[in-house]
Amino acid sequence: MMSTPRRTKRVLWMLLAVSSLLLTPAIYAGNDVMGEIQFEGRSKIEKTSGVWVDGKYVGYLNELHGSKKVLLLPGEHVISVRQDGYQDFTQRLMVQPAQKYVVRVTMDKAPTEPMPPVTATLKIAVNPNRAAVFVDGQFVGHVGEFEGAGRGMLVAPGAHKIRIALPGYQTFETEINAQAHQKVEVKTDLVKDGAGMADPMLNPEGSDHASPPPPPPPDAGPPQR
Repeated sequence: MMSTPRRTKRVLWMLLAVSSLLLTPAIYAGNDVMGEIQFEGRSKIEKTSGVWVDGKYVGYLNELHGSKKVLLLPGEHVISVRQDGYQDFTQRLMVQPAQKYVVRVTMDKAPTEPMPPVTATLKIAVNPNRAAVFVDGQFVGHVGEFEGAGRGMLVAPGAHKIRIALPGYQTFETEINAQAHQKVEVKTDLVKDGAGMADPMLNPEGSDHASPPPPPPPDAGPPQR
């Protein structure tokens, strides 16, 4: 005759097995609901551009695959891609369950002020190096573009406000006073805080869901700002 402890243990194992069978279909059903967004860019300009979904920064274009792929709930979403010195690329998608969408990004140059004849060089070494970099309130790229030998950002001499931000980490802010021909390095490790999209630079529209732009004319390509 089976003892009471052994019988209780066997019942618990049976309940655990039944629970796993009941939960597994629910997990797969959840995955079937999401739509997947894949990004394509022709050049380094597109591949290093920052991507916002519904006004929230999600990373730079060339990293958004594998564990960092973009999965969205069904419904309307606004994709924005930004790069320093280029016009914003914006596309609106109506996502359906379990469907894959390819967003082909093309960045067009924007009018910019010429650099002064004398400049300073800003180098950035921050972990994680996928974090977004803002100089004087403007998105200029991700950390990986400005770290390492032979890399850096040319800035005009004088004071500049530097902000490094990434969802899930505390935003790092500092101010530099660059001298002509000087190399200035900003170096730190971001601290995790689980705050998500608290940084307004990562959500410039100021809301959880950006208002979609008006529909384009029938013969027009993807809308751009």
